[in-house]
Amino acid sequence: MERREFIKKTGPAVALAAVTGTTGFVFHNREIARRSAVVTKTADFEIPHDPALPILASATNSNPVAALHAALDGIGGIGRFVHAGETVVIKPNVGWDRTPAQGANTSPVLVSEMVRFCLAAGAAQVTVTDVSCNDPRRSFLRSGIREAGEAAGARVVLPSPEDFVEVDLGGVVLTRWPVLRHFIEADRLINMPVVKQHSLTRCTVGMKNLYGILGGRRNRLHQEIDQSIVDLATFVRPTLTVVDATRVMVRSGPQGGSLDDISIEDTVICSTDQVAADARAVEFLGLGGRQVGHISLAARSGLGSLDYRNAGYREVAS
Repeated sequence: MERREFIKKTGPAVALAAVTGTTGFVFHNREIARRSAVVTKTADFEIPHDPALPILASATNSNPVAALHAALDGIGGIGRFVHAGETVVIKPNVGWDRTPAQGANTSPVLVSEMVRFCLAAGAAQVTVTDVSCNDPRRSFLRSGIREAGEAAGARVVLPSPEDFVEVDLGGVVLTRWPVLRHFIEADRLINMPVVKQHSLTRCTVGMKNLYGILGGRRNRLHQEIDQSIVDLATFVRPTLTVVDATRVMVRSGPQGGSLDDISIEDTVICSTDQVAADARAVEFLGLGGRQVGHISLAARSGLGSLDYRNAGYREVAS
């Protein structure tokens, strides 16, 4: 089913969810008090593979904007991913009440530049949103992402209860779950994670960042964390993954706090393969993709390639 046809047909269900939804979706540790209409949908935002282009490009530069430009150009440029009239949702990590220097959230500089890229490509609307772990107002403000996104022309959304709809994700662990509706209604999804050590999963990069589309009690998923991440990555297949490896949290993740936990790497990775993106990114943490449960499982599940160098990799000058 085409995305616009889906929105037309499921619009009443989304509207009903907005009306009947209850409080508690915004924070990941609150219960869902009442169920609403269930939408069945695979949020596949992928674009066709181009054998003439790599699946992953990385660039290193002390100027993060220059690194982003180079990495994006290395896999075909913004025109490959966003077309005139399309709606785009950008999913940074805005999980924590932390400053940009502390590396817990995606760089606001990169987020704002990606907004500008999308609008320059003719996007009708660009939405920046996430379901924060800490207080969302403080997280969006202190991270710098709210101000940066709005200054660049985006609609920055701090989720409220009416923004969620219950979706049948069709996973092994993730079945019916409240999903932020902006990740259903958009034409394109750009996932913008930051590279961090994680106390439970060893790392958090692209696939783990997708947890931020979910409401409900996300902590219930921790008992089967690898499978739940793969379920989510199977459901949400981004158009593009842009990895912020400019300031890498090598310890005390995912929240951090100390600047001593940050390694300055000045690198941006752009990829059409979310498994390859994660496999490359975890090397900044001294890991390989096969050492991380959810990355290895995602590769075995056919979601992408661990062997990104042979699958198509380009390091570009910036």
